[in-house]
Amino acid sequence: MKKDFLSLYDLEQDDFEAVFEKADKVKKMLKAGVPYTPLAGKTLGMIFDKSSTRTRISFEVGIYQLGGMALFLNNRDTQVSRGENISDTARVMSRYLDAVVIRTYSQSFVENFARYATIPVMNGLTDQQHPCQILSDLFTVIEKKGIYEGVKIAYVGDGNNVANSWIDAAAKLPIRLSLACPERYEPDNDILERGTKNAQGRIALYRDPADAVKDADVIYTDVWTSMGQEAEKEEREKIFRKYQVNKEILALARKDAIVMHCLPAHRGEEITDDVIDGPQSVVIDQAENRLHVQKAVMEILILGG
Repeated sequence: MKKDFLSLYDLEQDDFEAVFEKADKVKKMLKAGVPYTPLAGKTLGMIFDKSSTRTRISFEVGIYQLGGMALFLNNRDTQVSRGENISDTARVMSRYLDAVVIRTYSQSFVENFARYATIPVMNGLTDQQHPCQILSDLFTVIEKKGIYEGVKIAYVGDGNNVANSWIDAAAKLPIRLSLACPERYEPDNDILERGTKNAQGRIALYRDPADAVKDADVIYTDVWTSMGQEAEKEEREKIFRKYQVNKEILALARKDAIVMHCLPAHRGEEITDDVIDGPQSVVIDQAENRLHVQKAVMEILILGG
């Protein structure tokens, strides 16, 4: 892998495979109660602008289980919020820490921080990307389906950061991706164009969810209103009404299809209770796998291999 993990597009297929192999190893060791502390004495800095449940807990617990420690920093508590130059902050933190994970609004902030940092920088989420989430979701697909090659992922809903990262994954791996998004709520155009070019026919964008989920192996959805879009909630609920993942939509996919949601879920909006709590849902499993996959990423990046 490169020094930093900012986007799935930065990875090659061998990088994905290395993470999946390492995640499988650390997960099995944890379940067996076998101590594994390759990051003893290492410190992870966590710079968060956005509220978090799974990202914060999985990184904090993950570094602890690997023998290291986490230092949580709300960005408002740092001098960056008072105008300190990003390059100064990144270079100084590189003297104190062994890696940094950033969860913020702007993708450019993460990229600029990584440009000046001499330690690994991981993207915990931006408005444009959510690579940690999709990397762990792919690991979950492998656990449930045995492979990812040729698997059809149907993403239904807002073309947000999660959708963008799925496109980046499809640009790098032999998966099939169909997206159903309403007009004006498509994924980032540059990311979609780049992904479509690289995937060579394996990415398709639809308006009708029924077209996207036909014969899908995985149905994936996310909230209609992301953090920072609360003022649009009422309008979005009207526009996205037909993009709800319910029993009728699920029936159009393969009989053994699995249902995924990165959480938090707005039950009764983008997904119904009977689907998210149903036998085909792997939502809690994919949430757990954030821990194991991010442990793998931290170990690979911090130890350099």
